[in-house]
Amino acid sequence: MRDHILGLDHIVIAVSDLAASAERWRSLGFTVSPRGLHSDYLGTANHTIMLEDDYIELLGVLTPTPFNAPTRAFLDDGAGLERLAMRTDDAAAGLAALLRDGFAESSGPFEFRRPVDLDDGRTGEAGFRIFQWPLTPAPGGARVFACEHLTRDTVWLPSLVRHHNGARALKRIEIVTADPAAEAALCGRLLALPAQASGGIHAVAMAPRGADLLFLDAETFGARWGLTADDAMPRCGVVMAVDDATSAEGFAERAAPGGLRWARVDGALLGWEAGG
Repeated sequence: MRDHILGLDHIVIAVSDLAASAERWRSLGFTVSPRGLHSDYLGTANHTIMLEDDYIELLGVLTPTPFNAPTRAFLDDGAGLERLAMRTDDAAAGLAALLRDGFAESSGPFEFRRPVDLDDGRTGEAGFRIFQWPLTPAPGGARVFACEHLTRDTVWLPSLVRHHNGARALKRIEIVTADPAAEAALCGRLLALPAQASGGIHAVAMAPRGADLLFLDAETFGARWGLTADDAMPRCGVVMAVDDATSAEGFAERAAPGGLRWARVDGALLGWEAGG
């Protein structure tokens, strides 16, 4: 793992209708945070689905800006997994290490803050400092950046980490791509991690913490998730860890051959799996 990188922090799902997306995730048994409004420079807003030590960010564009141009281009092909956010303990030092290692087009660090409704009724502030790997190439079409949490207590609020479907953590992210070996190798090179292959699946395992990243072709992905020829192929599958898979039964729409329960949402298949 590269210097000052601690594993996967969260994933970013870009959506065209942020309000409708938030409602859909609520219908799947998730507690969704109130909308967070970003700065005019970013031109975006979000909702988060907070888990015990990671999360999912739903990101929408409110006003076109140069900063969100890549997100707008991504959304031209529909919603889905747009970015992989690594956790960093020091964004400035992490960026310096990345530049030292030859990633000259990396950028940052950028600091931004947004207001947060706290559990006690007060309004607080969530602060982040990020840096970005070069925008291209992006492994499996998902850009990579790193996030340093400046105000963790205002992000992981106790009221937000409890979910009716039992979700506790991101377990693995399965990214559909035409060339899994090449995309996994690229991801491994960006993060200084090995890519390992088994049964048509090319994996980059996070260490010491965070969900693993799997790259696989459409045929392999479809077989794992039980898709038919009539099913639209998503950009990815997001597997959540739960203590008891039956907690998701009322929210799942289908089951994979191995028993994984899942639903389709925002260009992804979302699965619940016990353990991890």
